[in-house]
Amino acid sequence: MAQITGLAGVLIYTGNFPPMLAFYRDTLGLTPRHLKPGFVNFQWPGLRLTVTEHSELHGPARDPLHVMVNFAVDDIHAMHEKLSAAGVRFSRPPEQEPWGGWIATFPDPDGNTLQLFQLPVASNQ
Repeated sequence: MAQITGLAGVLIYTGNFPPMLAFYRDTLGLTPRHLKPGFVNFQWPGLRLTVTEHSELHGPARDPLHVMVNFAVDDIHAMHEKLSAAGVRFSRPPEQEPWGGWIATFPDPDGNTLQLFQLPVASNQ
């Protein structure tokens, strides 16, 4: 029986490619897997994040809360400090969730909502 077996990637369209490329590559420190004019993708095992131009898009995201990209981190406080020093303005600083994980929220240059996401440490108890 056919079924969905996972998530292959996330695609972010933009009408403002140069600042988006600089943000994801230089500010967040992601390493491009493939880069060409108006297109970049980044890859982790089993998942790709692509940022690419779209001729029909102009200006910031109209509703930046429809889709949220969570970036897994192993030290949310260190990453928050690093990104803050690079000029990233957080709408939510690192906070621990009731389920034990940590979240910090910030926008990209188009206003899309992004989060740093740190899973709780597994306990051996």
